[in-house]
Amino acid sequence: MTFDLFVIPFFGGLLFMIIVLFLKYSRWIAMMDASDRVKAGMAFFSASLPVTIREIFWESLLHRRMFKKNPLLGFMHMSFALGWLLLILMGNLESRIYSGGHINPPYYPIFLKFFIHDKRVLPFEIFTLPGFFRFTMDLLLLFVLSGLGLALFKRARSKWFGLKRTTRHNSFDKWAIISLWLIFPLRLLAESFTAGIYQGGGFLTNSLGHIFAAFLPLKYLVYPSWWAYSSMLGIFFITLPWSRFMHIPTEIVLIFLRNAGIEQGKYPGSFSQIELRACPRCGVCIDVCQMNEAGLTGSSAVYLIRSLREKQAGVFLHSNCMMCGRCLEACPVGIDTLGLRVGARGVDNRQIEADFTYLAKQPVPATKADVVYFAGCMGHLTPGVKNAMIKIFERAGIDFNFLDEDGSICCGRPLKLAGMQTAASKLITENTKAILGTKAKILVTSCPICYKIFNTDYNLNGMQVMHHSVYIDTLVKEGKIVLEPAAFRAVYHDPCELGRGSGIYEQPRNVLKQIAEVADVAQDRENSLCCGGSIGDLAMSAVQRNIIRDGALSILCESNPDMLVTACPLCKKTLDTGNGLIVKDIAEIVADRMTVSIKQTVSRSLAGQMSV
Repeated sequence: MTFDLFVIPFFGGLLFMIIVLFLKYSRWIAMMDASDRVKAGMAFFSASLPVTIREIFWESLLHRRMFKKNPLLGFMHMSFALGWLLLILMGNLESRIYSGGHINPPYYPIFLKFFIHDKRVLPFEIFTLPGFFRFTMDLLLLFVLSGLGLALFKRARSKWFGLKRTTRHNSFDKWAIISLWLIFPLRLLAESFTAGIYQGGGFLTNSLGHIFAAFLPLKYLVYPSWWAYSSMLGIFFITLPWSRFMHIPTEIVLIFLRNAGIEQGKYPGSFSQIELRACPRCGVCIDVCQMNEAGLTGSSAVYLIRSLREKQAGVFLHSNCMMCGRCLEACPVGIDTLGLRVGARGVDNRQIEADFTYLAKQPVPATKADVVYFAGCMGHLTPGVKNAMIKIFERAGIDFNFLDEDGSICCGRPLKLAGMQTAASKLITENTKAILGTKAKILVTSCPICYKIFNTDYNLNGMQVMHHSVYIDTLVKEGKIVLEPAAFRAVYHDPCELGRGSGIYEQPRNVLKQIAEVADVAQDRENSLCCGGSIGDLAMSAVQRNIIRDGALSILCESNPDMLVTACPLCKKTLDTGNGLIVKDIAEIVADRMTVSIKQTVSRSLAGQMSV
């Protein structure tokens, strides 16, 4: 016998899911730009395919990123993903043995123990091929059930998993979760009832079968149990395309497209739709969001993504975000949560139509220099930083031009973060003309916000862009300035756009360690806290910003430092209004503690003699 009516819920649900997924993915791929479709097609035959397969194995099955961040959550997700896949693969192999190698209907391996009633006779039967499969299938089922146990325990005691908050579910999520949680216990019962009647099964199902047979009328329960198991599979498959579990197939598609070189566009498109569906709603991004401290608990990335999926996102939801990137760093799937939010803002926010022709043109420098300095808006609003940089340039003997000395034009990133892409592009065009007009080889900026957009959105024809912390580190390494140590302890704060946004962590620390003792911080580098003064948030009040600022300062000051050092004018300005601790930019510290190297002194002395 290879068919029974109870397989219909499973088979119908599976067929329904495949049709829906095919239609959804086909529509999204059809919506892609022609160039992106070509990239996707070529990826099947490129050298990146093995890399893609390896990443799918590590991330979609083993959940390596999640393991690194939270081992318990990593194991829980892995047990479901890898365990279920292995049950399917091993079940197919096992069914081939009983059918003589024939290809079976898709339901046959799933319900094999209903159709095949082999009997367990001797303990050493495990060393036979059928015995090996019975043992392995029970072991894999136990593996999956261990993950289910963790999932149930997480719902009751999420704090034991390091989670202060968990995600809220919609109706589809609830149906999908309930059906998923029932699938494997029902399979265990169905196979155990069958084993109890026919004395078969493996070490788990056979043992439970003997126990159940002692007090339950198994012949009346076994058939309903198989119906229940099949029905739960069918419900799960039907609800999957509209639930959080849509991430299971979609994450694979996302990894493939991402490795093919396809990225988010300026405005929401098909790739964004795929990213939205690849979110597992694991909730890891909720606790890392500092907006919780200010009472803004509903604007986390996971809720924005769910609202965008359901087309219910509003201006208030996507505006309440500092765009600090902590959620992006925490995301085990690597979803560009910031890009999705910017895209949502671009759809809803009022667009600026100005062409910026009213802006004063930046004068072309009278003399040519290899270095051009751009202070940016926050550099001018924090004059101690730009004055320190001028002093450093002069002391190191660097010929430079100060591009925005008489007043800065915004770099365009605030407009971009607000979703005003067209206006940002026009501003970038104006600034690009001014920067290229200097004929410089190196562009130095003090603002991480400017540094980020100069690297990602500007086409500067090969001009090297350097943040001032990196440039200072270069000057020190080249011996153009020498730093004098001082007797104080400092903590270093990684600005969001410089650290997580641009990957610059070590250079400012290299410089600071030559001057002061640098204390450790509980949350630093990629886990650094936002200062609260972010230009990315469009709705937060001053009181809420101060709450976030004070929370960051409490972590930064745990070691009782003498000074807090950062590398961002905006962070300095924000943190300086807090608890009274001295706050300095790395450039200000260097300007106070630098001397001219012997090499520079001799060079300048010879130059002076030659001029005489």
